[in-house]
Amino acid sequence: MDDTDRKLLTLLAENARLPVATLAKQLGLARSTAQARLERLETSGAIAGYTLRTGAALRAPIAATVLLRLQPRAAPGVLQRLKAMIQVTEVNITSGRFDMALRVSTATTEELDSLLDEIVDIAGVDGSESLIHLSTKINRGI
Repeated sequence: MDDTDRKLLTLLAENARLPVATLAKQLGLARSTAQARLERLETSGAIAGYTLRTGAALRAPIAATVLLRLQPRAAPGVLQRLKAMIQVTEVNITSGRFDMALRVSTATTEELDSLLDEIVDIAGVDGSESLIHLSTKINRGI
């Protein structure tokens, strides 16, 4: 993967619906070259698919990151419980002081408070820290 591939991925992350001709023009490539690069990135697995990213009008207004510290070997059970919570939109296993980083999204602060109570009550959760997102400055959707 070279700089042109990275620029191509950045353009697609911003708008996956850009026509190949537009991508080629913005990258200074021939349309056939841009198409070949796209196909190569898809075949290699660098591009796994194209998806819909909802806009602010459809997103719940309250977003937060929840950091969880877990008891040893509790991750599978905790993850199973988190999968059932629709407000939990992303779960990452992490290194460092916390074992999991969750992205959650709720309609109100009251719903967030209730969700946080539910999460810390899961068997195997030893501690948590919550960070409410105030604004998004960069979102590449990657």
